[in-house]
This record gives sequence, structure tokens and C-alpha cells, in this order.
Amino acid sequence: MRLSYNKQIINLEAQVGTMFRTYHLKTVAFSLSVLFWAILASLPAHAANIEPFVGSYVGSANVVYDDGTEAPRDMSVSIKKLKDGFNVSWTTTTHKADGRIKEQKFSIDFKESNRPDVFSAAMKRNVFGHEVPLDPMQGEPFVWGRIEGDTLTVFSLFIGETGDYELQQYDRTLAEGGLDLSFSRFRNGVKSRSVETFLEKQ
Repeated sequence: MRLSYNKQIINLEAQVGTMFRTYHLKTVAFSLSVLFWAILASLPAHAANIEPFVGSYVGSANVVYDDGTEAPRDMSVSIKKLKDGFNVSWTTTTHKADGRIKEQKFSIDFKESNRPDVFSAAMKRNVFGHEVPLDPMQGEPFVWGRIEGDTLTVFSLFIGETGDYELQQYDRTLAEGGLDLSFSRFRNGVKSRSVETFLEKQ
């Protein structure tokens, strides 16, 4: 009887040990699974590829104003890949009817954001030396970029002193030999200017 009792004790201890090891392994597996998904969630989203857009492009078009008048404009854009984003630099030269020439130049670095296809624009440095977007409430443009399929879009938002707003949108779409450019300007939601042209890759 005593021998049988001892065997029962041994079998019970073995079962308890097995249950403990199984529970421990399940706990470890669950913990590792939680840790894996936590690490995966913390990784930055894969940004859209800027490589197909990299290059220098030139072209010209007639700008159509809200009153129906037109003015010839020369355009050029350069797109470069950066370590953690890309740079877009462009120049527009407008030829006035009275012979005057107006030239504007822009250059913006775009950084990856926590959204895979959306890029924030770092355009100035704060007191800590970090690049930050400009402040539209101070008359500065708020700029961001987006890559959607074959189109690279740059948005610029301006807020006037009375709270009115202006949104500029540059769509640059990959095309054979260059880029199709579509520019639109909206004031309080109403389109006031548009340009469409082809920019040839140099």
C-alpha cells in the first residue's frame, strides 16, 4: 500500500511539473508574441519611393488667371533624394505684358512622417536647432508632400490676416520623357488659377 501511495505521489508531482512547464511555455510564447507586435507597430511605415521622380525638368506654359487673362511662364524643377526624405527645388519665371520679368525660387526638404505616403516639410529651425514647418498663422506657408502612385504632389497652405485661406497644389505625374505638371490655386475653396504643361527631363 505504501509503495502504491508513493507512486501516486510521484505521478501527481510529474503531472504538476508538466502542467507548470506547459503554462510557463505558453506564457513565454504569449509574451514574445506581444513583444513582437509591439516592436512591429513601433517601426516607421515604409515610405513611398521617390527614386522614379529624381531628376531635373524644364518646360513652359501659359498661366490662366481668374479673369481669363493669360501670361507665359517658364518653369523648372529639380528633385533630389535625401537620407531621410527628398528635396524639391523649383523656379518660375513669368513674362509680364509690359515686358517685366518676375522670377520666384523655392527649395523645400521633405521628411518622412508616420504616414507611409505623406511627407512633412522642414523649412526652418527652431531655438533648439531642429527643423520645423513654417507657421501659417504668421503668414508663412504650411507645406507638405504626398506620393500617390505615379504622382508627386506638393501642397502649400496660406492663411490671410482675416482668416481667408489659399491652397496651392502642384501635381507632378510621371510621363514618358518627363513629368506632367498640373498646378491649381484655390482661394477659400474656389479655383482661381490653373496651369497644365509638360516638363521635359534633362
